[in-house]
Amino acid sequence: MSAQEPPRPPPAAAEPPEPEPGGRYEAVVPHWFWCKVTDTRERWVPFSAQDSERLEEAHGAGKEQGDVVVPTSGGRYDVHLRTRQRVAVYWEEEVAEVRRCTWFYKGDKDNKFIPYSESFSEELEEAYMIAVTLGEWKKKLESPNREVIILHNPKLMVHYHPVASSDDWVSTPTEQGRPRTVKRGVENIAVEIPNGEPLQIDHLVFVVHGIGPACDIRFRSIVQCVNDFRNVSLSMLQAHFKKAQEQQQVGRVEFLPVNWHSSLHSTGVDVDLERITLPSINRLRHFINDTILDVFFYNSSTYCQTIVDTVASEMNRLHRLFLQRNPQFKGGVSIAGHSLGSLILFDLLTNQKADPEEDELCAQGSRTTSSTGGTEEVKEILKKLELSEYCDVFEKEKMDRQALFLCTEKNLKEMGIPLGPRMKILHYISSKTEMKDQSSAAPGHSEHGAEPGSPSQHGDSSEDVRNCQYRDVGLGQVSANYPQLNYKPTIFFAFGSPIGMFLTVRGVKRIDPNYSLPTCKGFFNIYHPFDPVAYRIEPMIVPDLEFEPMLLPHHKGRKRMHLELKEGLTRMSVDLKNNLLGSLRVAWQSFTRSPVPALEAGSTEAEAEAEAGTEKQPDTKPEEPPAAVKEESPLINVGRLNGGNRIDYVLQEKPIESFNEYLFALQGHLCYWESEDTVLLVLKEIYQTQGITLDQPLPGSQ
Repeated sequence: MSAQEPPRPPPAAAEPPEPEPGGRYEAVVPHWFWCKVTDTRERWVPFSAQDSERLEEAHGAGKEQGDVVVPTSGGRYDVHLRTRQRVAVYWEEEVAEVRRCTWFYKGDKDNKFIPYSESFSEELEEAYMIAVTLGEWKKKLESPNREVIILHNPKLMVHYHPVASSDDWVSTPTEQGRPRTVKRGVENIAVEIPNGEPLQIDHLVFVVHGIGPACDIRFRSIVQCVNDFRNVSLSMLQAHFKKAQEQQQVGRVEFLPVNWHSSLHSTGVDVDLERITLPSINRLRHFINDTILDVFFYNSSTYCQTIVDTVASEMNRLHRLFLQRNPQFKGGVSIAGHSLGSLILFDLLTNQKADPEEDELCAQGSRTTSSTGGTEEVKEILKKLELSEYCDVFEKEKMDRQALFLCTEKNLKEMGIPLGPRMKILHYISSKTEMKDQSSAAPGHSEHGAEPGSPSQHGDSSEDVRNCQYRDVGLGQVSANYPQLNYKPTIFFAFGSPIGMFLTVRGVKRIDPNYSLPTCKGFFNIYHPFDPVAYRIEPMIVPDLEFEPMLLPHHKGRKRMHLELKEGLTRMSVDLKNNLLGSLRVAWQSFTRSPVPALEAGSTEAEAEAEAGTEKQPDTKPEEPPAAVKEESPLINVGRLNGGNRIDYVLQEKPIESFNEYLFALQGHLCYWESEDTVLLVLKEIYQTQGITLDQPLPGSQ
């Protein structure tokens, strides 16, 4: 094979018959791509179908003379058409190249198709048009890199490496002769083009990361992890809110990342740490300096101020920018934090200032902005006492919890409550009052950090009517000036959160059941059962009652099979134990009925022993794990931190994770970004505030 003539295509690729001259030419349909660079490797990613159409429309309208900006990817990126650049809107990111693509060739390494430059694609398209129109194939074109492209026919177009001279030692003969496939139009290459995101945005969620710059086990940034979370939310909306989408009640939820790590480590503290860091085990020490030390930075008044200022100012900046770009947005705003990020948000929320109207309501004894909260609590009390039929009477009299506890028998009689229900209500009030008096010596915490058990924390008149500025959860917080947010969050989601541990270490032994965050009425603590950083919240509100957290339903509407199997085996063993004890009791009783006098004396003890055994049988019931029954128990009152609803939600571990919980502990702390169950709970609670529910309620959900 001569060096001047390019090699023929491989014999396996049989050429179809050439078209006759004067064939019909149809213009190629372009699609827009952007270049993603990862570790110096380039990968061309297609825009969604709707984004590409929008870009092509702006391109076809001849708007490239000026710097036309087209929002893409749900408004998170802007494409500057004249400079062909893709720029991030809400966070800092490297500018990416954008290309209007029509012709592609297969790459050498990963067999993915790479688009030609726009100018050379135009040359190829012109040559293709002439070949189709005139029927003149075997066209040879040379690219700017001296690479040769031959159009054999519409189905077979090949790209060859540049032909090297005999004294060129750079290329070997094998490299010269390897052809690459050329394709025309995006429909002829194997690439998945997303449909795009709904234009309507129903809710905005800010997501704050934890320690270190990496947020998952693949060492990805908060931006990449939140992208995954957003993508999972889109698939969950299609799967579980299909009816609402068809009725155009649901668009999507926008998730925006909040980065504070880079601001903290740009203060010069890394240089100071470098001076004192030992040279041994260099990588481990730098990893600790960059990640673990963030916890200590947050407990330093100097750097805590930097962190809370950065988080608050960044969320306020993102909120303003989002409203500027989406002036039609009327939805609410929620916040979510992972690991240390959840603690930062919790401290910020506990130091927000409520409106004066809310302060006035709180001074009157209500911890919520709505007067219906107290009446709802009275309904729960009446339901517990099996007196639900009198709910309308109490609601008509506008009775809240405080008013109920001030009621006398005369008041109840005037309301038309019969004697029996009156006695039940009065007994409940007196029993609760006695419990309150007994717990007056229990540890409490004041806003000013008084010592636990000090008289200033549990005055007899202020136990029911609490001041709105009561901050027991604020005890031990780092001394900092906590900034105010420009909005009131609807819900606060904590993923893998150490809030409970930090509150305990700070000296907070119990959270007041009447306490709620000043400006945020929803709080969900979501964690993986093997997460070593996560802690519960509910036992700090109800310390005297042991109960399980809410088991988060599987997004496919069932428990994982291995959990059902485990519960089934446990239940079977308990049943066998009960049946065996029952059989032994019957046998023993029949034996002790013998008329032998020697046995008559011991029969009483034997029967008592057997009866004691049967009485102990109900004690075996707690060994059963009826999680759903425990989770849905209406008697559990976990206070107002989440508006009277449950707070702690635990994920179901995967079957492989159940083999060794220590092995999957780290993965358990970093699993939330791609967890469908976590995302579905977030969406369910957000849309529930708008009166929109799932297509089919999941079993075990609240």
